[in-house]
Formats: sequence, C-alpha cells, structure tokens
Amino acid sequence: MVAVASRIRLEDRECPLSTTVEHVGEWWTLLILHDAFDGYTRFDQFQENLGISSSMLTTRLKTLVTDGLLERRPYQTNPVRHEYVLTELGHSLRPVIVTLAAWGNARLARHERSMILVDADSGEEVEPVVVDAKTGRRLDDSRAYVFTAGPAASGAMRNRYTRPRPAAGTPGA
Repeated sequence: MVAVASRIRLEDRECPLSTTVEHVGEWWTLLILHDAFDGYTRFDQFQENLGISSSMLTTRLKTLVTDGLLERRPYQTNPVRHEYVLTELGHSLRPVIVTLAAWGNARLARHERSMILVDADSGEEVEPVVVDAKTGRRLDDSRAYVFTAGPAASGAMRNRYTRPRPAAGTPGA
C-alpha cells in the first residue's frame, strides 16, 4: 500500500480550520453533502445527479461514513443495497454549506443565480449570515472578532496568537 501525503502541514494539525478542510474540503464531498441535505440517500441518486464516476463516489462516500458525516444503512436485502443518511454531525454542516452557497450568490447578479435559499413557508429569499449566538452580532468583522490560542494550544499555536497581528487589509491579515 502506498502512503498518501496529507495536505495539512504538520504545524496546522491542531488548527480546526485545517482539520475541517481535511474532512470536507474536497470538491465532490461538498456536492455529495449538498445532495444529502436535499434528500438524496442512494448511490445511484448521487451518481446520476452529480455525474460522478462510481469509483470516486465510492471513495467519497466511504470517507464521509468513516468521518461520521453519513451513516451507511441497508435498505434492501436481495441483493443487499445501502443508503447513505446524514448523521447529526453531518446535519450540523448544513449552515456551513448554506453560507458558502450564499457567498457565491452574493457575487452574482440576481438573474445569474441558479439556486437561491428561500423560507419554505413564505417562498421569500433569505440571506444567511454567521452571527455570534450570544449577541447576534455578525462575525464578518475581522477587527471585532479574532482568533486566540485555546486551552489545548501547543507552544507554536500560542506563539502565533500572541505576536502582533498585521493590520486588517494588509498582506497576512
């Protein structure tokens, strides 16, 4: 068996952003999850909707099951067939996917949008934003909200967040 090099740098192994990207940052993974949020559960449904090869879909689904985002369940016994159902952990990624889609739509003219998020009852388009649960304030201001070292941070991580930060809008900010 050939070892595959990780895309995460050694010093980033403790960074939650790096480890999250390791799990869900691959193109097909996000699209499979998007389909799962829309109710797709079966291999043939994912394959037909995405136009993905069987081998790539098999690999991605196995990874999503291993990572605990999907659960593989039999739905037929003769022959045995499985469906892939979102777990609680998988469901918790929906706001992230919704926000990514909204970010993409925000860069398009209204008539160029092929998919929009709407309120299921009213049909009105909604604008997802990420906010602090305690205050309701938007988190898109990088001066008001900054990362700092957490309790499990290594010395390198603590060093990163104790040195002066570049001013917003400058390279490295």
